[in-house]
Order: sequence, then structure tokens, then C-alpha cells
Amino acid sequence: MISLTSKDALLVIDIQNDFLPGGALAVPGGNDVVPVMNAYIDLFARRGLPIYATRDWHPANHCSFREQGGPWPAHCVQGTWGAEFALALKLPDSAVIWSKASNPEKEAYSDFQESDLAERLRSQGVERLFMGGLATDYCVLAGVTDALKLGFEVYLLVDAIRAVNVQPDNGQKAIDKMLGLGARPISLADIEN
Repeated sequence: MISLTSKDALLVIDIQNDFLPGGALAVPGGNDVVPVMNAYIDLFARRGLPIYATRDWHPANHCSFREQGGPWPAHCVQGTWGAEFALALKLPDSAVIWSKASNPEKEAYSDFQESDLAERLRSQGVERLFMGGLATDYCVLAGVTDALKLGFEVYLLVDAIRAVNVQPDNGQKAIDKMLGLGARPISLADIEN
């Protein structure tokens, strides 16, 4: 069992409408992470620990969009329904909203890319990150990889992630890579309530 401490923070990655069923870039099973993530949010909120909710926050002309020559349909455009967090996601008022990929010329799958998120977390005394959300094989993979490179201890919330799976095994490959780099797999049952 893992006990949460004052050195822990939760990163809720990109649980936005466009990544859920009916969205512009729906992740298969994306809805399934919401109730599980709500349980993690509740655990961290009850202990007064930092909760960061990250989001793609693209301008309408973002380089990742097919119209601009990128690989993806337009998604998570600033100020649209698709960019909003899932309605059922129960973020407390204390949650920090962290936007990324807002530069039209640059893709940013990781929340740490061209941002001061690591410094912000360190200023709060955070050493361990509990990370989950959407999608396993893109933003979760990139964020976990960067967090490990930056010296954070990372717990991958394996019950609160889902993959795009452009290729059928991309999600599992991403998980294997994150664990190979040092992330520790856990699920809700592994954390002291």
C-alpha cells in the first residue's frame, strides 16, 4: 500500500470533451477514466494535496491539425465545447488548470514542454507525481517521460488511462516504455484510503 504525503501531487491529463465519445478525437473507452479519476481527485482533495488538471488548449490554426498539415482533426480549440473538461469530472475549486499546446507553431504533448510546471511543482515541495488521463500513448506517455527526466518519482495510474491505439498495441507499448523508464504502475486499490 502507498500512503500519500505532502510531497505528492495529482496530474489529471487532458480529460476533455474532444477526447471522449462524441468528441473530435475520441479515445476508445475515454469515458471510463472519469469515475476512476474522480476517486483519485477525492483522495488528493481530502488530504489538501495539489491537483493539476492539464488540457490541450489549441488555437484554431494549430500545427497538429490536418488543415495545417498535421496528423489530427481539429480538437480542443480554445474556448470551444471540445476543449472543456468532461462534465462528469469533479475538479475541486483548488485544482490548478494547466494549459498546453497553445503556440500554433509547436506541438506539445507533454505538460512540461516549454512550461514552468516542474518549477511550480517543486516550489510546492512536490517530489512524487501521480499521473493519469488521456491518452496513454500520447500526452500521458510524453508527460510521464518528461517528469521522470526532470527527476520526479512517477506513479502511473493504470486504471485511469486509455490509449488512442492508432496501431492496436500502441497503448501497451507506451505503458511498457513508461515502466521501463522507471514509472511505477498503481491502481486505486494500492493507495491507502
